[in-house]
Amino acid sequence: MLPATPTQQSKNLGVLLRVGVFALIAILGYYIFPWAMIWVGSPFVIAALSTFAAAGVANAIVLRIYERGQLADIGLGWTAASRRNLALGILGGCGAGIVVLVGPILFRAADLDPSTDSHFHWPSLLLVSIVLLFGSVGEEMLFRGYGFQVLVKAIGPFATILPMGVLFGLAHTQNLHFTWLALLNTVLWGIVLGYAFILSGDLWLPVGLHFGWNWVLPLLGANLSGFTMGVTGYVLHWKIGEPWSGGEYGPEGGWLTTVVVVALFFYLYKAPIQHQDAFLLREAP
Repeated sequence: MLPATPTQQSKNLGVLLRVGVFALIAILGYYIFPWAMIWVGSPFVIAALSTFAAAGVANAIVLRIYERGQLADIGLGWTAASRRNLALGILGGCGAGIVVLVGPILFRAADLDPSTDSHFHWPSLLLVSIVLLFGSVGEEMLFRGYGFQVLVKAIGPFATILPMGVLFGLAHTQNLHFTWLALLNTVLWGIVLGYAFILSGDLWLPVGLHFGWNWVLPLLGANLSGFTMGVTGYVLHWKIGEPWSGGEYGPEGGWLTTVVVVALFFYLYKAPIQHQDAFLLREAP
C-alpha cells in the first residue's frame, strides 16, 4: 500500500477535525441539556428533547463553521421528494411495528388487555407523539447527520454504516432492562437507518422509519426501549418467553424484532424512494 500523500493526509485530518468537533459539541450537549431540562420531570421527555437539542445545536454549529451551511443541509430540506420519503418511512416503521405486535395477538402469543387506567387519553397520546417525533428527528440528526455524512463522503457508505450502527446500539445501553439481544437489534436498526439515508439522500426517510416504529409500539401497549408510556389504556401481555417478546425492555429486545428489521432491508430496496442530492456528499467544484 502506498503511503498517503501530504494532500491526502491533510484531507484525512480535516475529516477527523470536523467529525471530532461535531462529536465534542454533541457530547457536551448530551450532558448539559438534560440538566437544563430537569424541571420537566419525565425522564422520557427529557431524553427525547435533550437529544433533539444537542443534535440540533451540534449540527447547526459545524455546518455554519465548516460548510457555511444551515441545518436543512444535512437532509432536512422540505420538498415533494422529502414528503414522499417521509411517508414511505412512516409506512415501513408502522408496518414493522404492527407485524411484531399484531401478529402475536392474532396467533394468541400475546393479549391486549385494559390496564388499570382503562381510559384513552387523547392529550397524552398527542404529547407522546410529539415527543417521539422530536426524539426521532434528534437521533437521526445525531447518528445520520453531519458526522455520518462527512464520513460517508470520506470513506464510503459501507465503511460508515456499520460502525455508526454499532455506536447507535451502544448509545442505548443505559436504558432500563437493556439486554444483549436489544443491543443486536438496535445495531441492526442503526444499519437499516443508515442504509435508508444512502437510498434517499435525506434524513426524512430514516426519520419516518424511526418515528413510525416508535409510535406504534406504545400505541399497542408495548414498552419502547425500556420505557412504559401507557397512553391508550391498554397493555400487551405476552404468553411467549422473553427471548421472543423482549421482556420488560419491549419488543426491541426480542427475536421477532430481529426478523422484522432484516425484512425492512427488502422493503427499502423495493420501495419507490426518491433519491435527493445530499449537500454534504457533493463533490467540490
